[in-house]
Amino acid sequence: MEKLRLMVVAAHPDEADMYAGGTAALFTEMGAAVKFLSLTSGDAGHYEIGGLQLARRRWQEAQQAAACLGIEQYEVLNEHDGELYPTKDVRNQVIERVRGWEPDIVIGFHPDGWGHPDNRNAGKVLVDAMAFIGVPNILPNIPAVKKPKLCLWMWDYSTMSVYQHDIALDVTPTIEKKLLACDAHATQFYEFAPWGRGFIDQVPQKWEDKRAFILKYWSEFMYSQDSQRQGLAHWYGSVKAASISYAETFQIAPYSNHPPEKELHRLFPMLL
Repeated sequence: MEKLRLMVVAAHPDEADMYAGGTAALFTEMGAAVKFLSLTSGDAGHYEIGGLQLARRRWQEAQQAAACLGIEQYEVLNEHDGELYPTKDVRNQVIERVRGWEPDIVIGFHPDGWGHPDNRNAGKVLVDAMAFIGVPNILPNIPAVKKPKLCLWMWDYSTMSVYQHDIALDVTPTIEKKLLACDAHATQFYEFAPWGRGFIDQVPQKWEDKRAFILKYWSEFMYSQDSQRQGLAHWYGSVKAASISYAETFQIAPYSNHPPEKELHRLFPMLL
């Protein structure tokens, strides 16, 4: 079987893991090459530490998460957290990475999400980058490549109401790897988010308790949701879909190729 190549582009370290970690692990278990790319260093995502100290810690967390998921690369760019804009410089950095990785599938954020502006701008950057990856006179020192066969958007908290579950995957077989990857991002799952959401006093110490903690407070990105059932039923049948505990779903981006279903099965061999 041809070795598939997957790339997930997010705004901050930990997001690719939370929204697409189970999918990434499914691909790596089938021999695919997977890369995560965070456009910012995450250097603002804490209540006590910041700057270079936090950026270094979050880079280390990302590498630990990569080991949990079995992905080949987890690259973190040096853009400041909270200051990501769809500039030419950032766009060119993404073009360079996409050309270097040559993914069959690229996954990113919806460009119109109402939530974190970095996430929205990460989506806009990817839209712009995809327009130029095959244009030889844009960054002529880096060979142009064909457009990925499929471009998808992740289901993040700010786009749930407008999201289309075009590709729906049962990630129950890889949920433990996804949870361990989230666990690696301790600054986010055990420090910053619990502090901001008012339950930092509930952070546990033992792994089994931490596992339950992540599932409780990030349930909508772990457990299958009612809104995902129709998409799951399309790919697995209604009987199997009703029993799927953990799922990740993706919307085909308007700027994507729109492969026939036979080609989608080739791109997602776990669906065969």
